[in-house]
Amino acid sequence: PWHIREAAIYSLEQGRTHYTSNLGLPELRAAICRYVQKHFGVAYDHRSEVIITVGVSEAIDLVLRAVINPGDEVLYHEPCYVSYAPSVVMAHGVAVAVPTRAEENFRLTAEALKEKITDRSKVLMLNFPCNPTGATQTREELEKIARLCIEHDLIVLTDEIYSELTYDGAEHVSIASLPGMRERTVFLHGFSKAFAMTGFRIGYACAPAPLTDAMMKIHQYAILCANTMAQDAAIEALEHGMKDVEAMRREYEHRRNYIVRAFNDLGLECFQPLGAFYVFPKIASSGLSSREFSLSLLEKKKVACVPGTAFGPSGEGFLRCCYATSLDQIKEAVVRIGEFLAEVKK
Repeated sequence: PWHIREAAIYSLEQGRTHYTSNLGLPELRAAICRYVQKHFGVAYDHRSEVIITVGVSEAIDLVLRAVINPGDEVLYHEPCYVSYAPSVVMAHGVAVAVPTRAEENFRLTAEALKEKITDRSKVLMLNFPCNPTGATQTREELEKIARLCIEHDLIVLTDEIYSELTYDGAEHVSIASLPGMRERTVFLHGFSKAFAMTGFRIGYACAPAPLTDAMMKIHQYAILCANTMAQDAAIEALEHGMKDVEAMRREYEHRRNYIVRAFNDLGLECFQPLGAFYVFPKIASSGLSSREFSLSLLEKKKVACVPGTAFGPSGEGFLRCCYATSLDQIKEAVVRIGEFLAEVKK
């Protein structure tokens, strides 16, 4: 939105090109704490429990390097964002996938999680609403997962970057807000999705002071601080950007309704996700693997989608399609996919 870009421009014009505190601007950290308490029901101290990072990706790396020792197991649901397993490996941990199923709308169940917990389990990574599936979690299931985390003394990383983008009146619940979870949870969020600020690269982590301090020790040497002008723009987003967020959310919901209906009409089974801006249609009926389908679609019809296997082996037979583009573009893509399917079936 223009007023956010204008805040960055004004910041530059005012000569705000200096370093900030390693933790980030105090004004931004205070604004984040107000926002998180209002929208997620969790209170943090901006002086010691918030760190501003270069996107959520840096925050994930910081947390993993701060809390795991070589050989510790990190649990995560799959299909999942592409960086999770590699980030664990680079921190000398062991990545343990918990597959989710299309029949359950790709929700993580406590039952499936329990089967993967061992004596080496240290961390659970969550991402709901989820990239790539658009899946969300119910409060009831999160409460079951929280009890498991307490029972097995797991640290939780909850990446809630898509939390503002939920549909059909779905309730978003942060696991950090549940009883007994704040003290063992690192809440990750940022500005790329809801505020359309991908290139600004501003994320943040909220956590108990000892965890935040451990992350800061890595951040201060690896990064020093996030971009000052981008931090000023983030303050503007939090204080005056919610009308823009709601307008985008309604538009995304409209596009989601169209693309889900279109895929099902084409014979590609597609559940209706309640969050994010992705759909995850099943393409197994084409007779092609996810990789074959996506590469051939790109080469023959110039439509770019991501094979489900990019998000883990359990993504085989699926395709991630993003609807963060114009409805006209989506309609044209659907036409071309229909033509592609007709050619494949000949």
